[in-house]
Amino acid sequence: MKELLAAMAHHGYMWTFAVLLMESLGLPLPSAIALVAGGAGVAAHTLSPPALLFTAVGALLLGDIAQFWLGRTAGWSLLGFLCRLSLNPETCVLRAAESFYKRGKATLLIAKFIPGLNTMAAPLAGSMKMPFWQFLRLDLAGALFYSSTYMAVGYVSRDFLAAVLNGFHAAGQVMEVVLIIVVVVYAIYRALQFHKYQDYKLVPRIQAQQLAERLASEGRGKVLIVDVRSHGYYDAGAERILGSIRIEPNNLDEEVKLLPRDKDIYLYCT
Repeated sequence: MKELLAAMAHHGYMWTFAVLLMESLGLPLPSAIALVAGGAGVAAHTLSPPALLFTAVGALLLGDIAQFWLGRTAGWSLLGFLCRLSLNPETCVLRAAESFYKRGKATLLIAKFIPGLNTMAAPLAGSMKMPFWQFLRLDLAGALFYSSTYMAVGYVSRDFLAAVLNGFHAAGQVMEVVLIIVVVVYAIYRALQFHKYQDYKLVPRIQAQQLAERLASEGRGKVLIVDVRSHGYYDAGAERILGSIRIEPNNLDEEVKLLPRDKDIYLYCT
């Protein structure tokens, strides 16, 4: 613990800033652990509470603002890239969009506490054309809430953290074996989940030209085209495919009741 506190005293602000900035830009780094360690440094009087909070919030805001404007300009391409390491990228985006649908803009206040959503919230807000100053106010409040919460955890649990770290040091090789087992089990779990989600690749798809040819030859009597763009991407005045209907994908239990049973239904999204 003494070595950790000494490192925090010399590099704490820089380390906290770097970890939180990279995590807010989409890299899978432990920002919560960095804040907890920072809180322990505050309890040991090696770090200044205002300076640490300013550093943490500044890093989160800088990364989120960059993500917001990238989302505004790149849209779906950026969201797809951020979700590419997910087992099911489409589900990754839809879960984030669903949070905005259910909670509205208040999602930004809690997004940083939720793995996955913490990376997606800022670019999703940008792609949904949220006004920048409104985003900045909400994101600032969320960054303050997130940073102060984990700093407080580190502050009040300094003695507990010291005991844990001392226990790790005493355990020596036993802890190394345990960590290796955990990594192997997690790798097996990821492989099983990847195999499970292979079924989603079997969902039938059709090229736009093929559907256009069918419509040209058969008309629309047996065909229904449905716009299922997620909430926020869809504007009531936006253009959509001629003759299509609109349903909200995050409210399917009710929306599906409106669909006819005697037609082939083709869906399109963002």
